[in-house]
Amino acid sequence: VQLQASGGGLVQAGGSLRLSCAASGRTFSRYAVGWFRQAPGQEREFVGRISDNGGSTYYANSVLGRFTISRDNAKNTVYLQMNSLEPEDTAVYYCAADGKTYGYISREDLYQYWGQGTQVTVSS
Repeated sequence: VQLQASGGGLVQAGGSLRLSCAASGRTFSRYAVGWFRQAPGQEREFVGRISDNGGSTYYANSVLGRFTISRDNAKNTVYLQMNSLEPEDTAVYYCAADGKTYGYISREDLYQYWGQGTQVTVSS
């Protein structure tokens, strides 16, 4: 599975952005997808995850209620809708695919495939 994240950009605080994670491969619907982010000088952190069929979603406390993950398996794409953005959300955002585990999985090493990041900058 190859992943490509897109949709990042510059937005003012309080604004919204939608990131996309496009995947190649016919078996994409068998993979859960997670979103992670890495701010300058900080470690990469878990943002959220969606199950393979889209029936379950999980979020880090820092984004709960503001971010929503969805997917369209017919389009091999997962989305991260980010609302009420804050300067603290500024980071490079990555998507990753996991075909082996279930549930709330925030450990990076449990994801088998990673896309390149897309920069999100939130100005105050």
